Amino acid sequence: MEVASASQWPTLGALRTPSMLPVLASGLVTELAYAFGGPFHFLLPDAFTANLVAMQDALSDALVDGFIYYAKKANKAAVFVERAATGGAGIDVASAAELREALGHGVRGEHLMVTGPAKDPHLLRLAVTHSATIAVDALDELDQVISLALTGRVRPARVLLRVLPDSQPHSRFGMSKDELTTALKRCLEAGDVIRMEGFSFHLSGYALQPRADLAARLIDLCLTARLQGLEASRISIGGGLPISYTDADSWHTFLATQRPAHYHANKAFTTGDFYPYHSPVAGSDALAALLAARPENTDSTLADLIRDAGIELLLEPGRALLDQAGATVFRIQGVKDRDGYQLLTVDGTSLSLSEQWFNSEYLPDPLLIPQNQNPAATGVFPASVGAATCLESDMLTWRKIAFPHPPRVGDLLLYPNTAGYQMDSNESPFHDLPLPPKVVIEHTDRTRPRWRLDRHFT
Repeated sequence: MEVASASQWPTLGALRTPSMLPVLASGLVTELAYAFGGPFHFLLPDAFTANLVAMQDALSDALVDGFIYYAKKANKAAVFVERAATGGAGIDVASAAELREALGHGVRGEHLMVTGPAKDPHLLRLAVTHSATIAVDALDELDQVISLALTGRVRPARVLLRVLPDSQPHSRFGMSKDELTTALKRCLEAGDVIRMEGFSFHLSGYALQPRADLAARLIDLCLTARLQGLEASRISIGGGLPISYTDADSWHTFLATQRPAHYHANKAFTTGDFYPYHSPVAGSDALAALLAARPENTDSTLADLIRDAGIELLLEPGRALLDQAGATVFRIQGVKDRDGYQLLTVDGTSLSLSEQWFNSEYLPDPLLIPQNQNPAATGVFPASVGAATCLESDMLTWRKIAFPHPPRVGDLLLYPNTAGYQMDSNESPFHDLPLPPKVVIEHTDRTRPRWRLDRHFT
């Protein structure tokens, strides 16, 4: 069903990088869809490595001593852990399974950062045994770490004290000022069984100035702790570096024009709940801008403050390292006509495109890959995309996408740039449907990319 005018359908074209173009040109996506007979994710680890190198360069260019921990929760795939290990980075983990996975794929114990609230005792024991850094979230957790270190007596437990941000006082993470005072006292009393290496925080949202302001506060906390006799030489500012899925004009035009009529069943979203799919500075550029920012009540840049205090800056990016590092492919298995648009059903669920489960929408346009070598007439063919489940709300894309060809059964839909949080944070074998496999695609000197299955253990 064609609608002649494209102007009435908001679009949001995704940025494409050189790592994606050979995959699309090779026909590999169609072959993999045939081989697996269902939805799949493909991973582009070269993009991960490029993002990591760019962030490391941003630290070097600012003359800042820093270390990057890949936030493993953003994607379960083993290949990204392997690339982090070979690229001189660590891993941020929050479970015993994640810690074991990281060790099994070549990450040294001292290059692990253990985060999360109310950590399992087994996780804490492994962290102390392997000399991982533990971001301590509460006083009782600190007591557990001290007890484990006293019992083991192999090496001192390495800890950062997680700070409750003043700007987010209702966060369930971190310690208040009074709790931090008590924690410092307990670290001193513990003596050489504890290495209190500094402080950490994580802020919700993607604004850079609040991160710079809080980082400066952590530097001051380190200087105070040193006066008490503690090491206090590192600060972790967590993740939250923004990335751009699309260009500025496309993003602002989309926000200005989209309305409920553009969505199946007149679905209404609050635009403030959308991820900011464009950022003026993103990835390594955002890190550079953060280091160049001037925290409140100072004339110095954050980089200057870090250098002057002899601090090592730690970061735990997830999405920013995974930018352009993968995509998700579904096959269309049903097409229904509706009033002025079509309703597609694909062979998977929105559990593999996780944004929908946060009362939001994954907005970058999916790419239609027709299986007919000579697809039907071109034009504007709006369609929404539903899942192969019995749930009315299980929609991959509520928005009516303006496809250039009429979607047909057997055609493929490629959702771009899904490696960061979209692929597997909410996956479930609902209806006993198998989880989509992860395919690692690597570019070599050959004319065609090579592929293999990911080596994730669990």
